[in-house]
Amino acid sequence: MQSAREQEQELVLIPGELNKPEARRMRTRDRAAKQQALMRAATRLFAQRGYEATTTREIAAAAGCAEGLIHRYFRGKAGLLFSLIQSRVSQEVEDLSEHLTLAPTLEREFLQLVNWEFDRMWEDRDFLRVIIPRALLDPAHGRLLSKVGASRHGPAIARRLRHYPECQRLRPDELEALADFVKVIGIMYGFMKPMVLRCDRHRARQKANIIARILARVCATPAA
Repeated sequence: MQSAREQEQELVLIPGELNKPEARRMRTRDRAAKQQALMRAATRLFAQRGYEATTTREIAAAAGCAEGLIHRYFRGKAGLLFSLIQSRVSQEVEDLSEHLTLAPTLEREFLQLVNWEFDRMWEDRDFLRVIIPRALLDPAHGRLLSKVGASRHGPAIARRLRHYPECQRLRPDELEALADFVKVIGIMYGFMKPMVLRCDRHRARQKANIIARILARVCATPAA
């Protein structure tokens, strides 16, 4: 049952205004803001302390929200982590579609896709520090990450590559594999090399770009 404190934090309205459209919009905005604050706090604390060691009370305190809202909005800590995964993947697909225009050549498209993935993996390093260990320990998290990520992110890259004549002769499974490899380059050189192996990020980016150019040349080579 929701406490009076939680009700006060979730909904601050003028008496008699509850059914008005403006009041409903205020409530929606307030809920969305609290959800985002909780997800940001959870990402930071999970990365610093680990998923198991972090409590919902600590997340709520860091977000400036009532602890009960975690259970109300996400049904607990596990649901909060699932929401983090879904939110991250949705944002990646949206950014890829809206902020990255098609390049004039396949080589330049590979370069910008690889660099976009490289930068995204670095920006998401705290999130990846959380989700990769959880995916190894809990198959449910791994399946969710694969289902949500692969089903939306990979096809978005494949659709872009399909615009280029060099890729139009590829079979659907070949194009899918090529899109997956772009993601692999991003996570290997944007996250694993600098964060796990402690390699220089500038050198890691250079190597990623070399691979991007190789991919473009291979695609441009007629099949024997």
